[in-house]
Amino acid sequence: MSQFFYVHPENPQGRLMKQAADMIHQGAVVVYPTESGYALGCHIGDKKALERICKIRDISKNHNFTLVCKDLSELSEYARVDNSIFRLIKNNTPGAYTFVFKGTKDVPKRLLNPKKKTIGIRIPENPIAQALLAALEEPIMSTTLIMPGESRAEFDPEHIRDLLEHQVDLIIDGGYLGEKPTTVIDFSEGEGEILRVGQGDPTPFE
Repeated sequence: MSQFFYVHPENPQGRLMKQAADMIHQGAVVVYPTESGYALGCHIGDKKALERICKIRDISKNHNFTLVCKDLSELSEYARVDNSIFRLIKNNTPGAYTFVFKGTKDVPKRLLNPKKKTIGIRIPENPIAQALLAALEEPIMSTTLIMPGESRAEFDPEHIRDLLEHQVDLIIDGGYLGEKPTTVIDFSEGEGEILRVGQGDPTPFE
């Protein structure tokens, strides 16, 4: 049976965020809110937790995973980014974007796209996601919570509880979110290619 934290959407309780971060460090799989719906997350180096996430979503290890980061200070550690692209991203984050880059050697191989050696990077503006990342003090390995057979992210925490309370360790209730996909921009080959237009304004990257 998973734990269920009711967290204030604008002023997340620090005590609960520390508890959540401690659980992630100990191998937990968590459901947490972002501005584009709920996501599944685990520690970046935890192979077993990643396998549990793959089982929940019924996806292979070839799935395109994302590192959700607190800010740009972590970007160069995990992604190969030149200065002009760094400035462009800095001017447009945090926000509802996912950026795709070639990964560095610090990214576990199992998280990289096996063919392209790429990794997604997100810098969310959701206050709960930011508070969780601050407590964790490192990125969280993440994938959008889309259940098998569905095409949209889950956005109702009570429904998520019904679906997953026996499959995850923690559900962080940040309220009913609506479903708002991120805009995805691929910088892995140099200039940005817009792969999906979502909530984030694509204009700066065109």
